[in-house]
Amino acid sequence: MRLGKMLALAPWTMALALLLGATVAQATQEAATGVNWPRNFVNADGSQTTIPASPRRILSTSVTITGTLLSVDAPVIASATTSSGHFFAQWDEIARARRVEKLWPAGSVDLEAAYAAAPDLIVVAAAGGDSALAQVADLRQIAPTIVLDYGGLTWQELARRIGEVTGLEAQVHDKLVAFDAYLAESKARITVPPGQVNIISYNGPGTLNPIATSDGVHGQLLTALGFTMESPPQEWHGDGHPLNSFVRAHYERLTELTAPTTFLLSAGDDRARAFMRDPILANLPAVRSGQVYGLGVNSFRIDFFSAREIVDGLVARFARDDDQSDAWATEGGM
Repeated sequence: MRLGKMLALAPWTMALALLLGATVAQATQEAATGVNWPRNFVNADGSQTTIPASPRRILSTSVTITGTLLSVDAPVIASATTSSGHFFAQWDEIARARRVEKLWPAGSVDLEAAYAAAPDLIVVAAAGGDSALAQVADLRQIAPTIVLDYGGLTWQELARRIGEVTGLEAQVHDKLVAFDAYLAESKARITVPPGQVNIISYNGPGTLNPIATSDGVHGQLLTALGFTMESPPQEWHGDGHPLNSFVRAHYERLTELTAPTTFLLSAGDDRARAFMRDPILANLPAVRSGQVYGLGVNSFRIDFFSAREIVDGLVARFARDDDQSDAWATEGGM
């Protein structure tokens, strides 16, 4: 009789043990990764957003932030585009492979499209041409909405903020460690040209030509590879809207730069040749030395994908004479 009762209870006992084991394992995993829900997230505008659970369907109203979401494998299902209706070229193929839906061009928020996407988290940029800050109150009627300020942040800093709000801290950490290793290996593979370098967004006469600062996102990336940045004086700002990573200099200020090497933002070598043909810039040290290079056509916005393109381009251009390795990739470069 006792044996029969034991046999009858065995399936229930096993099920209970499995349930308790799964609960303990889940609790252990959550404790190890720091995942605690709900979470209160402090937004860039000072407000707070309560996020009830780890997001599974993220809608990004900022095409700039979408690249970093994709780089840390956050579950982004829909995104705004550039003003011309496109994703950024450096991650467009990845977005298509992950079936990220294109919602609206920057500056043209469509609340009905946002509602139809059925997100459980909406991401908004605090400023910039792709900001939907004016629609935050309406978006919060659809799903919890956070506000991130990507201005002046490296993509790594933005990724950490995304990790906080999605519960992907461990995943983000691993990504950043791998990228740091990728930078270190890339630095070891190049011979940096002597002297300082500068980065110019070359627009020609009659307009502003932003110059990268040494502590901006572009300057930090090149510094990590061993380059020494020439940073423009802040008083060169040509308007009342300074950027965190650039000085908006008038065209004539370019003639005062002294670095023997110049990189052009959002440009290939065809644009570099046009720069060197500019008669006003003929006496620039970089022009005289013939060391003007395009930093890459996708180099304007620094995210994981464009940073990788920039680094790979620099490695190809300045490879050490003793570097005989073939094309390579690490997790940080994938």
